[in-house]
Amino acid sequence: MQTLTTKHPEYINPKLPPRTLSSSKKFEGSSDLVNLRYHMGPVLSSSPINIYLIWYGKWANSQKLLIKDFILSISSTTPSTKTAVSLWWQTVSLYTDQTGANVSRTILIAGEYADHAYSHGNQLTRLSVQQVIASAVKSAPFPVDHKNGIYLILTAPDVTMQDFCRAVCGFHYFTFPSMVGYTLPYAWIGNSAKQCPEVCAYPFAVPGYMGGGGPQALKPPNGDVGVDGMISVIAHELAELSTNPLVNAWYAGEDPTAPTEIGDLCEGLYGTGGGGGYIGQVMKDGGGKTFNMNGRKGRKFLVQWIWSPVLKACAGPNALD
Repeated sequence: MQTLTTKHPEYINPKLPPRTLSSSKKFEGSSDLVNLRYHMGPVLSSSPINIYLIWYGKWANSQKLLIKDFILSISSTTPSTKTAVSLWWQTVSLYTDQTGANVSRTILIAGEYADHAYSHGNQLTRLSVQQVIASAVKSAPFPVDHKNGIYLILTAPDVTMQDFCRAVCGFHYFTFPSMVGYTLPYAWIGNSAKQCPEVCAYPFAVPGYMGGGGPQALKPPNGDVGVDGMISVIAHELAELSTNPLVNAWYAGEDPTAPTEIGDLCEGLYGTGGGGGYIGQVMKDGGGKTFNMNGRKGRKFLVQWIWSPVLKACAGPNALD
C-alpha cells in the first residue's frame, strides 16, 4: 500500500528488503520468509483495554464520531455480519503472553482530551508528542493507566510530525518517565488529507506518477479521505500496540530496534489475492464506496489485514477462502 512503514519512527530501517507476497489465495503474505517470534514481553491481556483519545488540533464532531465508531466496533460481542470489525480483532486476540493469556477482546474508550489550542505547536517531533501525552495525563479526566491503558494521539490535517509522509503514517512506542513521569504505551496517527493523502490515505488517493496506467483512487467508505485513511493506520497501530506494547513481545527480525510486527507483515493487503500493489478483493456499496469490514451503526471501513499466528499468513474477515 504505502512506500513507507507505519512502525516506530525512531527505528525506521530503510535497508530492509521488500517483503515478498504469495500468489496463493489462502495465504496472503509469505509464510516461508516470516519468522514472527515471541520475545517474552507482555501483551495487553488485561480486560478491558482502555483507550485514551487525545484530539490534537481542530476536529469536526463527525470525524471524531467516525473514529470512535471504528474503535467501539472492535469489541462488539454480537457481530452483525461475517465481515465485522470484531472478527478482524479476533486474529489479534490469538496472541498470548508467556502465561498463555490472550490479548483482550474488549476495548473501551476510557477518556478523551481535546487540545484545540495546539498547546505544543503545530510542528511536533517524536519527543514533543510525549509532552502532548504528559499534558493530557496531568488534566482531568485522564488517569495514569499502567495496566490497561493505550494513549492514542490523533493530529489534525494542519499538524506536521517528524517523518510524517516521508517515513511514517503512524507509529507506536512507550513514553519515557523523564518526559511523562511514567512508562505508558501510546500511538500517534496523523490526518494526511492535506499533506500526503496519496501516501497515507492510499487507495483513496493515488500518487500522480501512477497516472492513467495505474490504479485509480477508490471512494472512501465514509466520504472522508483523510479520516478513512487514518482508520486503517489506527487499526494497524492498535494491533501492534496490543501484541507488542513495550517492543519486547511479538515481532519478526533479530533487531528489536527495527521490529517487523503483525501489522507490518500485511501492509497493503485488504482482501483475498492482494499483493504487488493490488489491495485484494474488497466490496463496494451501491454508491461505489469501497470497504472490507462492517462496524457499528451501519458503518463501513477499509482496514488492512493482520498476520495470523495460526494460519501463518495475513488474515481478515472478508477472506474468500
